[in-house]
Amino acid sequence: MNNFEGKSVILFDGVCNLCNSSINFIIKNDKKKYFLFASLQSDAAKGILLQHNSKNNSMNSIILIENGIVYEKSSAILKIATHLPNGYQILSIFIIIPTIIRDSIYMFISKNRYKWFGKKDSCIIPSKEIEDRFLY
Repeated sequence: MNNFEGKSVILFDGVCNLCNSSINFIIKNDKKKYFLFASLQSDAAKGILLQHNSKNNSMNSIILIENGIVYEKSSAILKIATHLPNGYQILSIFIIIPTIIRDSIYMFISKNRYKWFGKKDSCIIPSKEIEDRFLY
């Protein structure tokens, strides 16, 4: 069993331009290096999902694993925002919106993300400066 004590893991679609831009944004703002990352296409992500008994095996959702709890879709995004500086924590106020509404908006964007933002042929390869934050 992997031990990510003191860290949270973000699983994301590694070929999605929107997802990669979001991960780059999180890395840039996560000065405390609280988050680790793995693309959903990686063996690491598959193992982590199995370890947490997650039934999610689609590429349509960002997934956050924090303190053994699995957050998906809009809940993952809002939970991630709570750890970012510069006022991004204020986004967590949207948690008051019912999950079904938040996730409907999330899924609309998710279903159109390749059309709107494009797609890579393969997952990103992190630079030397950040490769220690990625799980493979």
